[in-house]
Amino acid sequence: MRILVVEDDAETAAYIVRGLEEAGHVVDRAADGQDGLFHATGGGHDVMVVDRMLPKLDGLSMVRAVRAAGIATPAIFLTARAGVGDRVEGLEAGGDDYLAKPFAFAELLARINALARRPPLQQELTVLRVGDLEMDLIRRIVTRAGKRIDLQPREFRLLEYLMRREGQVVTRTMLLEGVWDFHFDPKTSVVETHISRLRAKVDRGFDRDLIHTIRGAGYVVRADG
Repeated sequence: MRILVVEDDAETAAYIVRGLEEAGHVVDRAADGQDGLFHATGGGHDVMVVDRMLPKLDGLSMVRAVRAAGIATPAIFLTARAGVGDRVEGLEAGGDDYLAKPFAFAELLARINALARRPPLQQELTVLRVGDLEMDLIRRIVTRAGKRIDLQPREFRLLEYLMRREGQVVTRTMLLEGVWDFHFDPKTSVVETHISRLRAKVDRGFDRDLIHTIRGAGYVVRADG
């Protein structure tokens, strides 16, 4: 692995770097938070080992800045402050683990290996797109070919459900459960009515329909006609 060690104490840093290199890892070392942030945002590291108390930029602020840059490299904080509040603060800043000084190198290495084995987190989608149809999940805005489409809350939820399953046939039962939270058939045309309204807003006035009825099966959103 390639590991970034951000530690201002030369003796501690040398101890960690030597142990990691002996274990077969490639190590980059920074002596302050600003240099650590420069290395971390350059990417390519599998794990970061960050001292909490650093000159120029403290460890908490450094990791917060790394996370703000969209970098999810796992981070272990090293610190002499081992109180519950300190650990919580470190984790809330974006740290993944917390090791109190003094520590055994074998434990640090085990924690690094454990973090490296974690599957990478998948970034949650904030914008859905199907063809020229776009849904901003944060701002709750829907546009098609740049034109704003005003939807009621249930219509928005219905369209989101369909767009998340682009190209998949979605049954009436799936929609009742996923959009209305019905786990029974209400014996009404609520699905058909909302699909009709949604189709009028999303497809009417455009050259190509995106919402399709699959007779006897359900509905599908797709851009290929």
